Amino acid sequence: MFDTMQSVEIENEGLKRAYQLTFTAAEIDARIADEVKRMAPQVRMPGFRPGKVPANLIRKMHGDALHQDALNSTIQAGVQQLMAEKQIRPAMQPQVELTPGYEAGKDAEVTIRLETLPQVPTPQIDGLKLERLVVEADESAVDAQVEQFAKGNKRFEDAPEGKAAETGDQVVIDFVGKTEDGVAFEGGTGTDMAVEIGSGTLIPGFEDQLIGAKVGDERTLNVSFPDDYPAENLKGKPATFDVKVTAVKTAGETKIDDDFAKQLGLQSLDQLKGILRDQQSQELNGLTRTHMKRRLLDHLAGSHDFEVPPSMVEAEFANIMAQLEHEAGHESDPEAAKAEIQNDSAEYRTIAERRVRLGLLLSEIGQANGIEVNAQEMNRLIAQAAQQYQPQDRERFIQYVQQEPMAAAQLRAPLYEDKVVDFLFTKAEVTERTATREEIEADLEAEDGHVHGPDCGHNHGHEAAPAKAKKSSAKGKKAAATEEAPAAEAAESAAEVKPAAKKAKAAKPAKGAVEAEPAEPTLAEPVKDGAGAKPKKSKKASA
Repeated sequence: MFDTMQSVEIENEGLKRAYQLTFTAAEIDARIADEVKRMAPQVRMPGFRPGKVPANLIRKMHGDALHQDALNSTIQAGVQQLMAEKQIRPAMQPQVELTPGYEAGKDAEVTIRLETLPQVPTPQIDGLKLERLVVEADESAVDAQVEQFAKGNKRFEDAPEGKAAETGDQVVIDFVGKTEDGVAFEGGTGTDMAVEIGSGTLIPGFEDQLIGAKVGDERTLNVSFPDDYPAENLKGKPATFDVKVTAVKTAGETKIDDDFAKQLGLQSLDQLKGILRDQQSQELNGLTRTHMKRRLLDHLAGSHDFEVPPSMVEAEFANIMAQLEHEAGHESDPEAAKAEIQNDSAEYRTIAERRVRLGLLLSEIGQANGIEVNAQEMNRLIAQAAQQYQPQDRERFIQYVQQEPMAAAQLRAPLYEDKVVDFLFTKAEVTERTATREEIEADLEAEDGHVHGPDCGHNHGHEAAPAKAKKSSAKGKKAAATEEAPAAEAAESAAEVKPAAKKAKAAKPAKGAVEAEPAEPTLAEPVKDGAGAKPKKSKKASA
């Protein structure tokens, strides 16, 4: 506790606050003396016994470092005292600025600028009414999925001698890939590679140029690698492939029976259908929950209006734009996609403001009703998040989360939000109405097209409507912005950030640890529609 610190409020406008703090030279010097006393037993200096180096010599040896540490700790303690005395809950990290011209041995003047969290009005959750759309499982959809698996697991048999390859046939080739100057590139050579013509799994144009090929044929294929190809040296570049056809095969009939299911590692066709049925139920439950959650958040947003910290809105807006622009970089026309995002930036700022307001509101509801993420749940979240890192970096990531309160809060926020939403579901009067999957999807997509949904600025309760056609795939990225959690716990945890004159450097995970290692050059594009993938065994999802 400082008895000598002086504080003067120099700004109080809306949620903005600014204070000027003055710390005496004597207080700073006292902290230096305490630090010298603490470190004295460990100091070694020729001519003195261990622990017997005079304090004035220690000050002389480490003067600058001692003074900087003492100044930092004095300011940090003073800012914390100010927060406690004024009962301030900062929305973001306070800005701390030492008055220019400060010299050691003099009083220190510091300006603190911050935005406070608003006083959130008591949430109105009594009398809440929600509608849950119920979608019955569609057995025909299960049969269609089985058919899809059958198509993805075709059996190919040798074609009659002399047959020319057609779309749907499989061609087995040896190949050598070369750059436009005729040099073979790393990873571009292979043998006995099976290619199904028309599958769309290889780079554009490759499969089409194999139509008409026969066993023994040698061809040179001219292609261009996509702009988003993972290998930097080939991205967007033209190339040739010298191929030799070693076999042409035709697809045999795949009989859907117990033997087919056993090929997938299951015991019977009934078990396969049961797994797909469970997966469908999980998807439908997820859709209905998303729809009901949007209606809930629409209600909360429409019935509560209060000022939110501009800095939090700006940070949320920056996160949304960064995410969308990153995704736009993978579009067929990245520049056009990014330009469209910029044109819609005002709408995204509205989304950001709504998300912050909902985050603060949900936080208030959660705190008032004792909702929290316990230690076991948090450990599970950390363990799951650590899996995206390389094995050697996982422990470092865990330490980083444990050391950085905001990192932990951001990790915890989506689960915290879901727990608050589930609590509100139990408080609401819920009626059920039978609907189709197409109705729910059309309703959700129509909302995305209008920037409706959990993070828009409109309170609406319209019936399902046909989805609007999107001008580009970038337009559809609004769903990514609106589907993000309002980060209730992360917003609330901002109030617990400890201000300091100098930010400490956290042991962040190694650069690139989250990123996948550079892929070896390959002909394959991402597999579409899950062809050839095996169904996952799953438990039934609760409603």
